[in-house]
This record gives sequence, C-alpha cells and structure tokens, in this order.
Amino acid sequence: MARYTGPKTKKSRALGESLFGHDKAFEKRKYPPGQHGGGRRRKQNSDYKIQLMEKQKAKYTYGLLERQFANLFEKASRNKGVTGEVLLQFLEARLDNTVFRLGIAPTRRAARQLVNHKHILVNGKLTNIPSYQLRPGDVVSVRNKSRHLSTIHDSISTMQDVRKWAWLEWNPDKMEGKFLELPEREKIPEKINEQLIVELYSK
Repeated sequence: MARYTGPKTKKSRALGESLFGHDKAFEKRKYPPGQHGGGRRRKQNSDYKIQLMEKQKAKYTYGLLERQFANLFEKASRNKGVTGEVLLQFLEARLDNTVFRLGIAPTRRAARQLVNHKHILVNGKLTNIPSYQLRPGDVVSVRNKSRHLSTIHDSISTMQDVRKWAWLEWNPDKMEGKFLELPEREKIPEKINEQLIVELYSK
C-alpha cells in the first residue's frame, strides 16, 4: 500500500509540529530544516502557504497521500454538516487511526502495519484495509492468532492508563474496542485548523 516513507523529523520540522508522535530529534531542533533553517529571517507566509501547510500537516499526521486526501475531502464536502469537521471525523474513523487510538499500536504507522498484515478484525471479519471507514457500533478486535504478539501486548499495557477517547470503548479482556460514534470536533486532540484546508480546496 502506498504511504509516505521519507524522513519523519525533517517533515515535522518543516511544518513546525511533531507529526508522528514523540520525536527527540524534533524536540532538539524545532526550526525549519536546511542550512539556514535556524538563523535566516523568514518572509511572512502567504495565505496560500499557510493553508497548504495546514493540509500537509493533516495529511502526514493521519498518513494519507495526496490523492487519498483529496478524495476524502470531496466525500466530506458532499456530506451534511461543516465540511472541515466532517473531514476530521472521516480521518478519525479510519481503521488504522482507530487501532492507534485504542492503544493496540503505539503509532499510526504501526497500526497501519498491523492492519496490512491481517492482525485486525472488524465485526469479527478480517480486514486488511487501513483506510476502511468505521461506522458507529463497529467492533475492532485483535485476531486470536495475533494476541500473543509482544508488540501488541506492550502497546496495550503502555496505553492502558491514557485511553480517554469518548467515542471509543475498550474491553481489555476481549482485546476489542467499539467505535461508539463519530467524534465531535472539540474532542479531537489534533492541532489542525480544518477551516484553512477548506479554504485551500475552495480556491
């Protein structure tokens, strides 16, 4: 499956935010990459650049490529509701993102890999499509044959105390989570200004 495989810290530094989880290298150098990144005075960013950077931030945070993101935005624009909020709800409802939010995987990249490698079930059926859109009531679980994997156990034990997403319900005994509802915007923690993305696509 196509995905971004380039340098993570460099991309985070370019957009001014750690996009792939905790990053020690980013914390040490929170200035743009390049020879003059830390010293040269930068020109004021244009509206277009600010909007583009916001879209890039959302793209890399959730692990989508350009065409995937554009298609999802088009789908969101056809739905009822505020387009920007609907877009973020669709991003949160992706299977790989939900596996990450449930704590089954430590990062979205790791969650994507678990889904691709057929370790995850949706409503009891094997699903290996990371972009699969969950609906309220769907149950995401770890495949029986995969429950012994140390990576999954380590992630679940680490995330157990910080599982706080109101739209998800986790059952540790069954190693399964339920997607209760599409999350409200104020409950989504990502620092993304979705209105700037809407403005960019509206040009």
